[in-house]
Amino acid sequence: MNKKLSLFVIFNFTFLIFVAAQPGRWQQRVSYKMNVDVDVQTNLINGIQKLEYTNNSPDKLSKVYFHLYWNAFQPGSEMDVRSRELGKVLVNGRPDWDSRVRDRISKLTPSEIGFQKVKSLKMNGVEQPMKVYGTILEVDLTKPIPAKSKVNFDVVFEAQVPIQVRRSGRDNAEGVRYSMSQWYPKLCEYDYEGWHTPQYVAREFYGVWGDYDVTIKIDKSYKVGGTGVLKNANEIGWGYDKPGTSLKNISSSERTWHFVGNNVHDFVWAADPDYEHIVKQVDGVTINVIYKKVDSLEKSWQTVADAAVTVLPYMEKRFGKYAYPQYSFIQGGDGGMEYPMATLVKGPGLGTAFHEWMHSWYQMMLGSNENEHPWMDEGYASYAEGEVYAYYRKVKDLKEPEAFPLNHAGAYRGYYFLMKSGLAEPMTTNADHYNTNFGYEINAYSKGEILLEQLGYIVSDSVRDKILLEYYKLWRFKHPNPNDFFKVAQDVSGIQLGWYKEYWLNTIKTIDYSIDSLWEDGNVTKIRLRRIGQMPMPIDLQLTFKDSTKELHYIPMDMMLADKPAENSEKRFVHQEWNWTNPTYIVEFNHPLNQLIKAEIDPTKRMADVNLDNNILKLNW
Repeated sequence: MNKKLSLFVIFNFTFLIFVAAQPGRWQQRVSYKMNVDVDVQTNLINGIQKLEYTNNSPDKLSKVYFHLYWNAFQPGSEMDVRSRELGKVLVNGRPDWDSRVRDRISKLTPSEIGFQKVKSLKMNGVEQPMKVYGTILEVDLTKPIPAKSKVNFDVVFEAQVPIQVRRSGRDNAEGVRYSMSQWYPKLCEYDYEGWHTPQYVAREFYGVWGDYDVTIKIDKSYKVGGTGVLKNANEIGWGYDKPGTSLKNISSSERTWHFVGNNVHDFVWAADPDYEHIVKQVDGVTINVIYKKVDSLEKSWQTVADAAVTVLPYMEKRFGKYAYPQYSFIQGGDGGMEYPMATLVKGPGLGTAFHEWMHSWYQMMLGSNENEHPWMDEGYASYAEGEVYAYYRKVKDLKEPEAFPLNHAGAYRGYYFLMKSGLAEPMTTNADHYNTNFGYEINAYSKGEILLEQLGYIVSDSVRDKILLEYYKLWRFKHPNPNDFFKVAQDVSGIQLGWYKEYWLNTIKTIDYSIDSLWEDGNVTKIRLRRIGQMPMPIDLQLTFKDSTKELHYIPMDMMLADKPAENSEKRFVHQEWNWTNPTYIVEFNHPLNQLIKAEIDPTKRMADVNLDNNILKLNW
């Protein structure tokens, strides 16, 4: 049985064998059943949560922890202080704080703040002692949870919806009444590294996969969208039962919405009396577009729905099968923020829509620890966004807008700017602990995006695409880390890539190669290349001659221990590997020197060379 067939059989038919293929990697499991009542006058939520927790770890757990995210929206919180402190840092002459947060939290009044209070928490019917640390609730269990066992928690909680500051809250800039993310006590993740209990300071999330059964009672005039499938669609109407129906009239003052989402690690919802609802179907997936009607944007929201139908088959072909029955684009929040089966978006921009949807692959189905490795989600989603948008433009025969270049040039520009700024930090930096927001954003988004585009340069684009599909198949719903990704990349490509991981993730060393000199030596012409930067790379050197013919001279790097396959029909010469310890390398070719009119390092510009000026030599004979 060949390797690809073996992986197919393992993934699709024999789950136990698949688990055994990843020794020692276990997953915790959680099942939420929540009933919440929302008072739209006081903005208070009262909730009851029944939670079944499966400890699949080999460890006895003496404590558990919950996130209480909305406690961040209080004056003096860590989110507040961190934002104001970063505002004192100037980057390119501007305060480095998140412009959406700024100092707004410090000015919230008691009726505007957010909070989450756990009134009671029982495990297997026994009340448990609790202590709150900002946005983390510690539960010191009266009886440890044994390894390989299940327990039940009963939680009674109250929350106040904050004025919308960051992601969640009420009355955002577009007038959406409720953007309900991070709205419930959420169990923290426990994995092979232990408990993950970061305070909610600015960004990124990590959660336990499980099943959510959520019942929301709210004023009957409100319309709701969110994670999961609406189980009582026939009672609700409003396009959920069938496209085009109205919200059904009821005699009671409140309406109940019942959503179920399986195999997800979070649950988001949003509500507003004036929402509109577009419903589409594609390949068995329901697409919901939920938005507040503004005449000038009506066609744009329709375009989002139509575009989703257009691109899903391509997304699945390139990145793997979408695992859920529905996806909702919901107007809300403060920009674009991804959640399982849904995203909150400020407006109907296609780039944002594609980016947030691609998070369904790299965060919702693969689920890396975003706090520790934000680039594994944001960077990969950014790369995929560029590929999806390029496909969409091609299908629709649209001109390329500057904001979304086909070759990921925007990511390269951002990276070059960061490296020149002196503010670069290694990609291993925790998301909340960067010295600047600017450094975080470029590393997580742009440098993460380049990692994949540049990987195509190292192993070939076609092999890179196979790597992404195999990564999805092997690590879907398993919280992969960087080592897991690079192991797949090495196995699929046959090329050693430990050096790439080390340089690109763990250092801020840069790539800079130049054409140093050229001369004739008898019947042979020689070109000397020089490595100026501290990060070594394989080299594609394209030579163009007076008769318009071209040759590609490929120089593998010694640590790869293999060559990448040829990528096009252009004549290619493969040379001896370039040992990374040597600063120079001489390429020989059998053409008279006076026939050469151009020599260029990396003509595809996938290599993130920080000085492109010395990559090209043009000769005017």
